[in-house]
Amino acid sequence: MNKKIALVLVLVLVLPALLGLTACGSKKPVLHVYNWEDYIDPAVIDMFEEEYGVTVKYSAFTTNEDMFALLQSGATSYDVIFPSDYIIERMIAEDLIAEIDYSLLPNFEHIAPEFASGVGYDPEAKYSVPYMWGTVGILYNTTMVSEPITSWEVLWDPQYDDNILMLDSIRDSLGITLKYLGYSLNSRDAAELEEAKLALIDQKEYVLSYVVDQGKDKMVRGEAAMAVVWSGDAAYAMAQNPDLDYVIPEEGSNIWVDAMVIPANSENQELAHAFIDFMCRPDIAQMNAEYIGYSSPNATAVANMDSAISGDERFYPSPEVIANCEYFHDLGDDLDMYNEMWSEIKSGATGN
Repeated sequence: MNKKIALVLVLVLVLPALLGLTACGSKKPVLHVYNWEDYIDPAVIDMFEEEYGVTVKYSAFTTNEDMFALLQSGATSYDVIFPSDYIIERMIAEDLIAEIDYSLLPNFEHIAPEFASGVGYDPEAKYSVPYMWGTVGILYNTTMVSEPITSWEVLWDPQYDDNILMLDSIRDSLGITLKYLGYSLNSRDAAELEEAKLALIDQKEYVLSYVVDQGKDKMVRGEAAMAVVWSGDAAYAMAQNPDLDYVIPEEGSNIWVDAMVIPANSENQELAHAFIDFMCRPDIAQMNAEYIGYSSPNATAVANMDSAISGDERFYPSPEVIANCEYFHDLGDDLDMYNEMWSEIKSGATGN
């Protein structure tokens, strides 16, 4: 064979591989992201793909527990996941996530100090980068409630029979009930949990339904007088219906953080770091916070927001209110006790 022809054939065969090309065109790196539904501005994904020349494959989960079970099974590999604080605690204990290389995150400097430290669930801030934070409270319709709400006690008020939406979430519903009774929402005391269980069973006759994401839409449509919701869902609903208001009851509540982590089995950790750093960029953090409605831990982004948003103490509560709230922690084996009680509570629940 002519040497020149042979050289041309070699180049035709080898160069595409060297340049990362295929017969169908350029082969872009792929980043696999696993997040909550509707928990990122779609424009942010487009911007990252364009700026970094990559493809983002985005999947959504409904609960922390579902996400954890899938990750633990090892059936699927993701590069960035957005779990909540107490699940991060469990992931760390089971060596399911990699340590963060902060030398690859220059934008981490924008995270507010009170969130940058890991706040208990990641004490040395080795494994997670805060994404959003918020509270659990009561979203209520001011035209259907006789007076401003201040206490969790209203959830047991007979005048709101069949007019209350509860969160279909074991930690949240048991947690707020424990706070109402004067206990820690991380209680592992069997007697305290039994008291909370019985209180929720007594409340069932007033509950219209147990819901998750659909609760905010039901409130927008005026289908219930009140709902236990996450603060971002409250912000969304209030923007759609001016008759709605949100309160963190005086007994205290849950304050939570959803963070970005890199699974230990990620096949593209360098690109995962690039994505997390991109999400910490103030303009991107602001876009996400304003799109989603939750509170941002990015101090620079918050400073750039309209004061009507950043100054609203329902969603950026005062230090005094925050001090009265608790973070959830991993319950370990005691979660079995919670699960058993939750089954008893839900078994006779009314509604859909």
